[in-house]
Amino acid sequence: MILDEYTKPWMTEELADLRAMTRTFLEREMVPHEERWDEQQQVDRDFWRKAGEQGLLCISIPEEYGGGGGTFAHEAVIIEEQGYVYDTAWANSVHSTIVAHYFASYGTEEQKRNWLPKLASGEYVCGIAMTEPGTGSDLQAIATRAVRDGDEYVVNGAKTFISNGTHADLMVLVVRTGDQPGGKGLSLLVAETQDLPGYQRGRALKKLGTHGQDTRELFFEDMRVPAANILGGEEGYGMRHLMGALPQERLTIAVGAAVACEAAVRLAIDYAKQRKAFGKTLLEQQNTRFVLAECVADAFATRTMVDNCIERHLRGELDTAGASMAKFFSTDMQNKVVDRCLQLFGGYGFMWEYPIARMYADARVQKIYGGTNEIMKELVARSL
Repeated sequence: MILDEYTKPWMTEELADLRAMTRTFLEREMVPHEERWDEQQQVDRDFWRKAGEQGLLCISIPEEYGGGGGTFAHEAVIIEEQGYVYDTAWANSVHSTIVAHYFASYGTEEQKRNWLPKLASGEYVCGIAMTEPGTGSDLQAIATRAVRDGDEYVVNGAKTFISNGTHADLMVLVVRTGDQPGGKGLSLLVAETQDLPGYQRGRALKKLGTHGQDTRELFFEDMRVPAANILGGEEGYGMRHLMGALPQERLTIAVGAAVACEAAVRLAIDYAKQRKAFGKTLLEQQNTRFVLAECVADAFATRTMVDNCIERHLRGELDTAGASMAKFFSTDMQNKVVDRCLQLFGGYGFMWEYPIARMYADARVQKIYGGTNEIMKELVARSL
């Protein structure tokens, strides 16, 4: 099959070794616990420490700050291997690929040295709190406020849909520190959450999919955070930091979507070879063959687009429009391919014990977070 014969242009021998090591680790430490994680709505806290010991956390953060010294390609390998075992519970991409890079790119030297080694070891888990109950993709409408009071900020407000909301020891808050309209008054404020007065975790959110992922509401009531915890040391740069980090976030989502397409196709092919109907295997039925041929083509097109964006990102050339296009195209394809593959399973595709059912439920949010696909298309259109 063309998907098996294809070699990613950004792969190296070092990355192949990382892939093998990651696969072994996930099969040993993740796969046996996936069902339990779904039920408890979070991975085990100790899993983060094990991943840190294995060197899988912050693998693209410079070694001088405790990271692995790798590139986005190293992150992509880990994301892919997680997808190949059908897991969406472990929000490492939020921790390592997204939030850690806010510190690496925009933090002061003191902030980098204080927090990044703890993130790389798994001593700390991190998240970012953008979305509010009344504010989704429109970040300029954020209402959570941080008011300066001497050497501290007093924070009041609420956030929702926050990944790693239970385990996060370090939470980056998108807050309004000024009265300027829109995004001009936004800053990123870092809260060390352990025993922090005024920091309240709300309910664990019951979701359509990604059941094992730790997702909560957060509330802040007169919460005091040191003024030194403003990311980068200056107010008013929040929107600039967010816009600078979003291309990598969207490419991260696209990588996961491409993997899901491939994994769904392989599941469907294996099932079609075994399942019989009307005296033939499903794979011998013309409609099944045509459906799978189309799904392979869609998965391959998604893969090659995402790989091109990875190469451009590694060269520092991936812009907002390119990342946005990869995000909306790949996640649209993920939903299309997984749906068509599930149909081939018949009634079994609707059973939660089958990975294809969980993949179907997990796919839907991909078109929403990281910026809705409608906004992604608008961003691409603006570049025309």
